[in-house]
Amino acid sequence: MAKFCALMPRLDAILLRLIRNAALFVVVSYVAVTAAMFLLQSRFIYVPDSPSREVVATPEQIGLAYERVQFTTEDGVQLDGWFVPAEQLRGVLLFFHGNAGNISHRLESLRIFNRLGLSTFIFDYRGYGRSTGKPSEQGTYLDAAAAWRYLTVIRGIPESQIVSFGRSLGSSIAAHQAMQATPKALILESPFTPVPDIGARAYPFLPVRWLARYQYDTRKYLKTVAAPVLILHSPQDEVIPYVFGLELLEIANDPKKFVKLAGGHNDGFLVSGRTYIDGLDAFLKTHFDQ
Repeated sequence: MAKFCALMPRLDAILLRLIRNAALFVVVSYVAVTAAMFLLQSRFIYVPDSPSREVVATPEQIGLAYERVQFTTEDGVQLDGWFVPAEQLRGVLLFFHGNAGNISHRLESLRIFNRLGLSTFIFDYRGYGRSTGKPSEQGTYLDAAAAWRYLTVIRGIPESQIVSFGRSLGSSIAAHQAMQATPKALILESPFTPVPDIGARAYPFLPVRWLARYQYDTRKYLKTVAAPVLILHSPQDEVIPYVFGLELLEIANDPKKFVKLAGGHNDGFLVSGRTYIDGLDAFLKTHFDQ
């Protein structure tokens, strides 16, 4: 018994040392994860290499004529895109795609828009596909402004014939551009409120709002957009919560409409089928075909 009592202080010291080491490990790990989140967040926002930067297909492969377009931004970055004309022209759709891949991964959307009578101008942001430069938030806004300038100045298309369409990350870029110049209509698919809102939901244990270097504040932009707004979102979206789409609907100015989709973040427009196509068509008939 005496020997056991003599060992107790040594055991207590070992236990205390283990607790201190464990606490230090937790603190160091938390700091490391926090630092990584701050330094590497651009890799979460922009993923041009997923699945690759290579332009693997063209509209011609689905039976659509197209014109390859190269144009330059205000800060000298050369962007690459396609202009896909519709035979029975209804209007022109300016397509702002999501944060992964490039224009060659959007052929099914081009087919849908073409069948709706919309010529489509789709382009890759800087650092995506065959576009030069490195992506950044301000850079994508400059890319959007250059695309708008290409349509309205170079091609001479009136604003009254342009509908801006943004999907996922592109929804915020489209909303920002619609705040700068007014399209005939604005369509947002799977949109989000500011980026920190997504991060805070995904990583509730991190001070995401303090760490955020990117905003893409769709909520702020929509408040001043004068064009009619259509929002499409799915409750099954596993990337951007459905509640964000509903929140943006409340913020948007009238006239506005919401279409509830089915399916996940990347396939909702396909899974929803006629709901998606009919929703777009009905919105265009009300606010565009006039």
